[in-house]
Amino acid sequence: MTVGILGTKLGMTQVFDSDGNAVPVTVVHAGPVTVTQVKTETKEGYKAIQVGYGKTREKLLSKPELGHLKTSGAEPVKHLREYRLENVSDFTIGQTLDVSQFKDGDIVDVIGTSIGKGFAGYQKRHNFGRGPMAHGSKNHRQPGSTGAGTTPGRVYPGKRMAGRLGGKQITVKKLTIVKVDAANNVLLIKGAVPGKAGALLNVIPTVIIGKAK
Repeated sequence: MTVGILGTKLGMTQVFDSDGNAVPVTVVHAGPVTVTQVKTETKEGYKAIQVGYGKTREKLLSKPELGHLKTSGAEPVKHLREYRLENVSDFTIGQTLDVSQFKDGDIVDVIGTSIGKGFAGYQKRHNFGRGPMAHGSKNHRQPGSTGAGTTPGRVYPGKRMAGRLGGKQITVKKLTIVKVDAANNVLLIKGAVPGKAGALLNVIPTVIIGKAK
């Protein structure tokens, strides 16, 4: 059963397919992850497994975190994630999951945090058009009207304006796994994924509506 896996973005490169075409791919060092908890409807109210990824030192974790991991017999890890499943009975605490659950050609969604770019203006953040660049123009990179004055007499929440760009959770859907390198725990995923090199990624199987599991 394909569950999902946590990994680290290493960067981008290209590979060549059987027809000689260059395919841009993101290199992801994925797993292995350890099952740290199996949740059931009887105890937690829903079915899921929790996995841990990224070894770390005990001193960097809190006592509740260490106690939780000690209960499952897992080593200290940086990241914990849950995957909801129907057949949790197929998994046991301490079980290891790696990239071998995927195969070439699988379609996946990749979840990560986009690169933070700090405070950005209207053109960069929302792709606004700029004003006239002629001599005397005072509207080069301004937003234009933000609303009527008398009614409503305020700026509506959600108005597209200048502000902080990036640094948010992004999901890129329906990406193709070009190559699974089980020996090195590496996935080559076609296209770009969120974050910079070294960022944490969550790779999960794409759920296609209407397709039988």
